[in-house]
Amino acid sequence: MGIDLRGAPLLVVGAGIMGAGIAQVAAQCGHPVRLFDVRDGAAADARRKLAATLDGLVAKGKLAADAAQAALARIEPVASLDAAADAKLVVEAIVEDLEAKRALFRQLEALVAPDAVLATNTSSISVTAIAGGLAHPGRVVGMHFFNPVPLMKLVEVVSGLQTDAAVADAVFELAKLWGKVPVHATSTPGFIVNRIARPYYAETLALLHERAATPQVLDACLRAAGFRMGPCELMDLIGHDTNFAVTRSVYEANFYDKRYVPSLVQAEMVAGGLLGRKSGRGFYVYPDGAPALPVAAHEAPADSFKDTREVVVHGDGPIADTLEAAATKALAAQGWGPARERDSGWIGLAVDGARLMLTDGRTAAEVAAATGIADVALFDRPLVLPAPAGAALAYSVADRASAGWRAQAAAWLAALGFSPLPVADTPGLVVARTVAMLINEAADAVLQGVCTPDGADAAMKLGVNYPAGPFEWLARWDVRGVVALIDALDATYRGERYRVSPWLRRRALG
Repeated sequence: MGIDLRGAPLLVVGAGIMGAGIAQVAAQCGHPVRLFDVRDGAAADARRKLAATLDGLVAKGKLAADAAQAALARIEPVASLDAAADAKLVVEAIVEDLEAKRALFRQLEALVAPDAVLATNTSSISVTAIAGGLAHPGRVVGMHFFNPVPLMKLVEVVSGLQTDAAVADAVFELAKLWGKVPVHATSTPGFIVNRIARPYYAETLALLHERAATPQVLDACLRAAGFRMGPCELMDLIGHDTNFAVTRSVYEANFYDKRYVPSLVQAEMVAGGLLGRKSGRGFYVYPDGAPALPVAAHEAPADSFKDTREVVVHGDGPIADTLEAAATKALAAQGWGPARERDSGWIGLAVDGARLMLTDGRTAAEVAAATGIADVALFDRPLVLPAPAGAALAYSVADRASAGWRAQAAAWLAALGFSPLPVADTPGLVVARTVAMLINEAADAVLQGVCTPDGADAAMKLGVNYPAGPFEWLARWDVRGVVALIDALDATYRGERYRVSPWLRRRALG
């Protein structure tokens, strides 16, 4: 028979933002909750704040008054852990420190019943290590909520090496009863979300380190790809000290794997106190925040293509189809339209011998050298099709390209409906390399049994509000294309960082 935690007495240890949020959710779902904090008066103060929160929900019509009163009545601040000896579930939400958590669980083990479940809200510390040394390590499980707890749906249910499967299943089912979407994970550094998300920050920081583009350009390109916030905006919001600490902890926990190496750019910002919103300045200056990026007109001048003699749309699939429709419209005033070559092996436009190509991971200079064509421009992968009018799109031009082709490449991208933003000639541009590395990291997580593909997709959409999950992106892209792009990155940078997951490599061979 499984473990049933429905309506069970609950102890929440830690009355900060996370602990108070967990207490609120549990109480609203019918659990009697004891709330404890080592700081004098912190638990009682948290209850007072929760009363105001519940009143606010009533005022907005989101909660009935009697339900709010009943939920608040179920939350009892306690001054000692002894008062919660009858708890069937303990959720710990204290400081993110291994020794502090281990000491707490040793103390709790002597107080609660042997069958009580001990859950930790750690975001990155090994559940195996937290349970180490306990008499009953099998009852320790990760129950990682996301902030703000009442609103965020995701809960990572994390099993350590000794976690009893029945315990993980019981917490999984309880999270569903609380209106959450739980996903199973194994205890590895960063679990699912904090691990898979690293490339979203890392690729932008790498581009900044190379001075390939400004924070405004990088943020604009990734927002246009469907992300709610650009990485620079998001790091400013999280706090560079916090983001850097998580990156460093994942790096160290993975025995200094170069895939997770922290950024010198961010290290300097932390050293200089440029922590983001909390300090008033990060990549942007606050309270004003990120300045609006000037957006180029997304309509090319009417005479941009009057001297064009031949346009061929290359490639197959949604991006090539979009190019064909846009090129047909752009050339309508000339009285002719583009030709189509579906099996050429690349996606883009050939314009009077010049090439405007979807990035495959190589630089424009490499493509120019390989083809013998000087006039080469590359554009980033648009993830949202049809793209909103004027959506930002990164592009680069080969060093040897003519001034005329530089202007015409931008005009073509504008005619296709984008706001073209020039970046340095770096491999994979902005969106393509970022998404490829997110897919790669998710593939390795699946390879190592951390989660399933469906679990990874749910975690990234619900935990960090990504517009799609990594395996959803992979299905829309092409596994061989993703592998080729990462291999091209590796060919440029040479090292361990850009190595293709064996999970992807095997599927690319199929």
